[in-house]
Amino acid sequence: MKKKSQSKTAVTRRTFSAGLGAAGIVAGTTPFNIVRAQGATLKVGVLLPRSGYQASIGQDCQRGVDISAGILKDLGLPSLQIMNADTETNVDVARSRTEKLIGEGAQLLVGAFDSGQTSAIAQVAEQKGIPLVINIAAAPPITEQGYKFVFRNFPTGAMILRDAFLNQKEVFQITGSAPKTAVMLHVNDTYGTSIQKGMGAMFPKFEMPYQILQEIAYDPTARDLSVEIAKAKATGAEALIAVSRLNDAILLTRELVKQRWNPMAVLAIGPGWYEDQYLKTLGKLSDGPISLVPWYDPNKKLSQALEAALAKAHPGVSMSTNHVYTFEALLVAADAYKRAGSADPKALADAIRTTNITNNVSPGPGILFDAKGQNDKLKGSAIQNRGGKLVTLAPKEAANAKPEWPLKPYDKRG
Repeated sequence: MKKKSQSKTAVTRRTFSAGLGAAGIVAGTTPFNIVRAQGATLKVGVLLPRSGYQASIGQDCQRGVDISAGILKDLGLPSLQIMNADTETNVDVARSRTEKLIGEGAQLLVGAFDSGQTSAIAQVAEQKGIPLVINIAAAPPITEQGYKFVFRNFPTGAMILRDAFLNQKEVFQITGSAPKTAVMLHVNDTYGTSIQKGMGAMFPKFEMPYQILQEIAYDPTARDLSVEIAKAKATGAEALIAVSRLNDAILLTRELVKQRWNPMAVLAIGPGWYEDQYLKTLGKLSDGPISLVPWYDPNKKLSQALEAALAKAHPGVSMSTNHVYTFEALLVAADAYKRAGSADPKALADAIRTTNITNNVSPGPGILFDAKGQNDKLKGSAIQNRGGKLVTLAPKEAANAKPEWPLKPYDKRG
């Protein structure tokens, strides 16, 4: 794809996937602007699963890229030159695409939603000395390797669980009601397994009002989850705890309806249940689940600006984790580039290490990194599907709605 020069304020786009698009290797990319004509610009390689079974989420993360340019400009930050790459929801492809991006001149990397793919990218980034700003990936080991070029503005699995327990308690306190028993269904990928192990280690510390009767694992590419739901229902548990992705969240919900299981609550720890495609695919059947996830503070001004930009670019799409943390990864990149005054990878890494962004979108005091490259100040939220929209129930300082509790029976929704 040839670059087009329009004017001194012209927008150009470097897309790693451009040469592959005709061959059908890359799916779901959207044209993106962002190069200032004055001087050099930072080349940012964005790796996302734009095809494969995580394609819908990868393409949704891309929307966070698409809407970032105008907001970064309004914040007085430099433009970025985006180089897009498709991981194809595959660890080996993620690794090879990372190497190719770096070979083509990427000076900073962002990605990649999935913990397994992100781990592979982090290894290459560290070996090559190219900064990686993780948008979404929660597996704790990623920031436990002593890496000097890897930074994560996203909570670890342990942080997600901590806030999941705390926000559940807040919801139970508000409603004056809580389940006494629960069953856990979890996808057996890197993220799902880390959450399952973390539950075992952390659950006793939080004195939750329910006991977990059984843990049931399933494959992330499963096309039929009827057996798993039947097993879960047979436990007699009052609540379902789900650790899933988008496609399986839809399958699980359809099985809940088909098997006429109406638990008091569906408590989701992870993606899927709040995704725009989940809401649109299931309609009224999508109402009610509470997701305990990294989210955004709807009361922050920058959140409102991001929501407005998303509504303008993608009408009818609800803002979510995918947009927020992908945008914030680019915010970190642009802020570091401005302060470093250089696209040198080491200078960028040094600048990222001293990041202190207080005007942000995610809950908590802002974006800053500890010695391991982890933003350990992030806070999770409890959100609920409500009439095709998403509202925040907890924590109190970020809430904009009260819980609807218990879950309305699926067979009484009209």
